[in-house]
Amino acid sequence: MGAVSIHHVSKRFKMDDGSEFTALSDISFEIAEDEFVSFVGPSGCGKTTLLRIIAGLDCATEGKVFVDNTEIVKPGPLVGMVFQEYSLFPWLNALDNIAFGQKMKGISKEKRHSDAMKYVELVGLAGFERSYPYELSGGMRQRVAIARALANNPDLLIMDEPFGALDAQTRNMMQRELLDIWEKQKKTILFVTHSVDEAVYLSDRIVVLAHAPGRISDIVQVTVPRPRDRTDPEFASFRKHVLTMIESMA
Repeated sequence: MGAVSIHHVSKRFKMDDGSEFTALSDISFEIAEDEFVSFVGPSGCGKTTLLRIIAGLDCATEGKVFVDNTEIVKPGPLVGMVFQEYSLFPWLNALDNIAFGQKMKGISKEKRHSDAMKYVELVGLAGFERSYPYELSGGMRQRVAIARALANNPDLLIMDEPFGALDAQTRNMMQRELLDIWEKQKKTILFVTHSVDEAVYLSDRIVVLAHAPGRISDIVQVTVPRPRDRTDPEFASFRKHVLTMIESMA
């Protein structure tokens, strides 16, 4: 599960002076089940806007989005989302943050904590489940956010710059751990990043967006076998190709 269909999506915003700004123009493409797809492009190309529409957090001016043949018009159980800012509840420990979605569904405390512990172990936080967000490092807080999204068992996981605030070493570690989780869980993942290196390391395909207005410039199939080595010449070739496309839009 987790196939995504995007049909002629456009998004326009009303400006204070009464004019309109076109953030996205006629976006259409398909994403297969269990695929890992990243979105890159220059600032202002509409990456986050597009993913918010796919998540049901914003509405398209034109066009439609379907996940598993269900039209997405508002947030729902089919789609989970992880943000850069972690968005954890500071008054809840890691286990209760992960179990929060199940609590809202009325699932018993024993059952939701039992289920949440499985995700604690999945993301490598065993021993820290009773810790509060302020007691955890940035990487650990992001693992809690990922586990919380997965605990709701969405078909599609959307991640908006989830590692953008982390230092380089922690970011590389989190990328490896995310791939490990993805291979175990087999969720469809849509991933926004400003890092071409990150996109090439993680993705099956990379959607390159152009700006003014936001539109698809190219979709790059990354054929480098996993696990990927950043020093591999083929890896470097893909990175250069995508960077060249983005730089040409500046």
